[in-house]
This record gives sequence, C-alpha cells and structure tokens, in this order.
Amino acid sequence: NIFKLKNNIIFENISFSYKENKVLENINLKINKGEVIGIVGKTGTGKSTFIDILLGLIKPNSGNLYIDENKMDSNLFRRFRLSVSSVPQDYFLLDRSIEENIVFGKNKSKIDYKLLNKVVNIAMLKDLITSLRYGLKTFVGENGVRLSGGQKQRLAIARALYKKHSVLILDEATSALDSETEKNILENIVKNYPKLTILMIAHRLQTLKNCDYIIEIKNKKLIKYQNINEYKAKNLTS
Repeated sequence: NIFKLKNNIIFENISFSYKENKVLENINLKINKGEVIGIVGKTGTGKSTFIDILLGLIKPNSGNLYIDENKMDSNLFRRFRLSVSSVPQDYFLLDRSIEENIVFGKNKSKIDYKLLNKVVNIAMLKDLITSLRYGLKTFVGENGVRLSGGQKQRLAIARALYKKHSVLILDEATSALDSETEKNILENIVKNYPKLTILMIAHRLQTLKNCDYIIEIKNKKLIKYQNINEYKAKNLTS
C-alpha cells in the first residue's frame, strides 16, 4: 500500500532537542507536491535531523507534521517512508550485476525493462553500460569496487528512480560527479518527473541552482530563500 503524496507536507511549529541541546526550534514549512527544494547549512546544524523528522525516524519534542492534511502518526509515517526514495551519502551496492543493483529488492522475474532503460538514460549510465562487454549484466564487485565514485552515484540515482516513488531525497547524491554531468542528470530528473517532490542537500551551490527555493537551517531556525542567488547575496554580506 504505497502512499502517494497528493498535495503537500506541512511542518507546524516543529522543535527538536537532542538530550539537552536544542537542534530545531519552531520550524514551519509547507512543501508542495512537485517542488524541488535545496537544503543548505553547515555540518551539524540539523539538516539530517530535519530529514529524519520528515521521515518519522525521530519524533519532534513539540509540533506536528501533516501530509495531505493528515496528521502524522507512526502508522502513516511507516507508509509514507515506503513512498520515499533516498540517495544517501553511504548507499550500499550488492556484489551483483548493475541491473540487479538498480532493481534492488524487486522480483527478478518482474523487471520492467522499459522503466529500467529510462532510469539508466536519466542517470546517464547509458555510455558506461554500452561500453561494457556484459552491459547491464556486468557485476560491480563488492560494494561497487569495479565502478568509480561517480558511476556508483549514478547507479544509486537510477535505483532511487526505478522505485517510482513520489518523494526523492538527494543527500550530496551528486558530489562525485563533474558539474556538467550533475547538471544534466538533475535536469533529466525534473523534466521526466515533473510531479516528483525533490529535497536536495548539497554543499556545492551550483547544484541547487534549479531549485524552486532554498532552505537553510541556521541557529536552530529555518530560513527560506527565493533562490540560490538570494542565499548567496545574504550570506556573502552577513
């Protein structure tokens, strides 16, 4: 029973403390379906905490989260979590073929090759696969030892897209790619999946230039910027 995001996700007065330390304070945000949102902030400011609260992995001390007007509880969070694709910094690759790594966990006899080829193209893996003698059937080695960092990231992105979920979280998911490849992949995703809601955490500001808006987590608060230029302007002057 996959949960499909229909309208929006609302953070209402969310606060979270870890032991005695307040990490987030009175966070309010409305994320509309199909928005592409950049998340910035120094290490340790609470970006991961923000994502963990969104996924229901940690419970805020106060405030509520609503998804499509439904107040979140543990059951709804569990369903919602299953509808989110995430490309974390430390994804895991099986010592199996490229194909099996993309359709990860799905029944082998039910592989949707049309979708598989689509995500391979979007993640710009086509040239790599064409150049390999065994193509999609090529084994990647233990945790992808036969692939470069950028190839592994592209494979992880293809895997996330193959799941056909309604929310995608990219956590430094393109950090090993050159800026041209990164730009093309992100444009491919947005063009092919206009209804996909995307949250992108990135250090390279260039990565976030096509976002609908940027949120920064700073001093426990959430600051919203219209775009990356406004964020740069405010932060270079302060």
